[in-house]
Amino acid sequence: MGKATDMRDRDSRNSKKVTPRTDSRSNLVGKFTQSVRRIVQDVRDEGAPSGQTKEEAMRTQLRLRATRRRLEINYETAKQALVNLHNQYEKSKEVRNIFTRYALLKSMIKEVVRLETQYWTLLDVPKQDKAEPVGCYVLRACSALEKVQLKQIEKAAAENEDRLREEKERLEDMTSTQIEAENTQLINDLYRLLKRYTGLRNLIRELTGEYTSSKYYPIIIRYTLLKDMIKEVTHNPDYMEVRHEHTISSIVAAS
Repeated sequence: MGKATDMRDRDSRNSKKVTPRTDSRSNLVGKFTQSVRRIVQDVRDEGAPSGQTKEEAMRTQLRLRATRRRLEINYETAKQALVNLHNQYEKSKEVRNIFTRYALLKSMIKEVVRLETQYWTLLDVPKQDKAEPVGCYVLRACSALEKVQLKQIEKAAAENEDRLREEKERLEDMTSTQIEAENTQLINDLYRLLKRYTGLRNLIRELTGEYTSSKYYPIIIRYTLLKDMIKEVTHNPDYMEVRHEHTISSIVAAS
């Protein structure tokens, strides 16, 4: 009876000695497994975030930046034209002679209409389809705008080549994850720019149609129509947002 008790005690002590060793091995295996998983995940993140290789992500960013530069030029052209229209209209209120002011209204509107009639001045942006994701729409807009040939002087073309080379060199030093993060921000920024530009573009197109239609009315009636056309533009939310932005920028630049 005593021997059996001693044997059970020894077995119990041996099992207690083995348990820490087993736990230690288990912890090592667990840490190794976690380490391997992290390495595999890092490779996935660096190799092909969002399903793109680094080269593909670089090409996407270069396309986005090129499109944004082209669109910014057109956006500034459209914005400045409408801001000038607004300023000239406010100044024309000081003119008391109706015929003199009528000539001024025609002249200021024709300056905006000129942008519409000269097809190379402003870009046409495709409409976003219902339920179309932002990223898909922006890339589709890039493809559409890339097909438009714009007049460029040699100096501008050379500057674009230098900029492209600098951008490629910068991207080469970045990881795929970093490039993808920039691409996401660029897509969001370009989407907002597309929406703002489209709003101004539509205003110019509508103003052009109304101005052309008003040519068939007598001077007195057309005078009222011209005033209403301009007020429709200056009170439109798409323009008012841009006007507010322009005012803020002017104040900051002057300070």
